[in-house]
Amino acid sequence: MQNKLLNKHVILTGHYGSGKTNIAVSMAYALRAAGKRVALCDVDIVNPYFRAADAVEPMRAAGIEVIVPETANTNLDTPLIPGAIQAAFTNRFDHVIFDVGGDDAGAIVLGTYHEKIAGDGYTMLYVVNPYRPLTETPEQAEEVMREIEASSHLKVSGIINNANLGEQTVWSDVEAAAPYFDALESRTGLPVFFTTVMIPLEPGAQRPDHIFTISRHTKTYF
Repeated sequence: MQNKLLNKHVILTGHYGSGKTNIAVSMAYALRAAGKRVALCDVDIVNPYFRAADAVEPMRAAGIEVIVPETANTNLDTPLIPGAIQAAFTNRFDHVIFDVGGDDAGAIVLGTYHEKIAGDGYTMLYVVNPYRPLTETPEQAEEVMREIEASSHLKVSGIINNANLGEQTVWSDVEAAAPYFDALESRTGLPVFFTTVMIPLEPGAQRPDHIFTISRHTKTYF
């Protein structure tokens, strides 16, 4: 996984509930385990129910810098204060992972910093779960992606296949999503960087070329 993430800034974006935060935290751990100096910047100002802030203490104990709003895990949901996010643009880190709020509304905060992000180099990954509402077709998923690009003033570099049905996921659900992602690749001209899994492979299952095994790091509040 880390061989694909050559740029300093790694941005996780996508539709509400697509699984961005859990992937962002898992990526931070993977890069840290590979010896990288890593920060995770929580810029999810849209959805207070799934936050990287849930996993702050374990990440810091693992040597991962965590940049979160002062209001994280309170009943307030406001953007990062400028002084906090400036840490992402120092030379202290090999990679800064941005966990961005859902859709174009969440990507607005990226637009504020797009020149700095582009200047340092970035990889923006679009997380898609075809089993979620409003991204149930490749056409819908592309529309959401284009809205995010317009709002953030940044271009998506690739797609993350996060096809799952939560705790009920079985391997055949992942396999069944393959034609969807083939079509999305064709429509957007962008590659699927990797497919995430949180379940054991079933005996005899055909494993996709690029698998990233993730763990659950965030709380469910409802």
